[in-house]
Amino acid sequence: MCSVPRSVAMTLSPSSGFVIPSPAFLRAWTLESQRPGRLLRTNRQQLKEYRLGRKTEICLEPLQKEENLGPQDVVLRTQMRLPGERAYAPCVDLVWDTARGWTAGSLRQRVAHFCSLPVEKIEIAKYFPEKFEWLPISSWNQQLTKRKKKKKQDNLQGAPYYLKDGDTIGIKNLLVEDDEDFSTVADDLGKKSQEALRVQSSDLFSSAKTPSRPRAPEASLSIHVGSFR
Repeated sequence: MCSVPRSVAMTLSPSSGFVIPSPAFLRAWTLESQRPGRLLRTNRQQLKEYRLGRKTEICLEPLQKEENLGPQDVVLRTQMRLPGERAYAPCVDLVWDTARGWTAGSLRQRVAHFCSLPVEKIEIAKYFPEKFEWLPISSWNQQLTKRKKKKKQDNLQGAPYYLKDGDTIGIKNLLVEDDEDFSTVADDLGKKSQEALRVQSSDLFSSAKTPSRPRAPEASLSIHVGSFR
């Protein structure tokens, strides 16, 4: 079994036009639902150790500089909200070291440092592209205050965020924009399209139903009471 595809890619034909100096200038991802899924992060690990299925598709992402991710580094796609617009700037990759835990506070600190902003002056949210929805990630104390629930483990890998490599994080600068809306015009259009497809599917399902059979007429029933004396 060959090593992870970043090394294999170095032997591919240069017809793609990319010049790759070394495997450290590539990221290898599994492809899931036409989107990058699982990040194959170490160049020394064998493919069989990842337990990939036979039909697993792999895509390669060229990088502008070398990258050697540690086992606890997470790659997130960050997008800064454009003030006064329902839109975002292009994605910028952020590497988050989760050695101290997958906490909302830790992620907020990392994003704030990345954007050179005070942590109390940002809001962040994870994007769910399949739903066209943004889920705000507040600090755990803020969540407890809002929900009035008992304290649970703060872990963004679990519900409701299920945070992983490749997820998109929207960032809002509260110094220039102070509202709770993370959605975009494209999200509105996506939701309308989903609703139209849902209604269309519902109509097709209803029309495909087999009409119920008419009930047969009730048969007459005669009752005779016998004498038991």
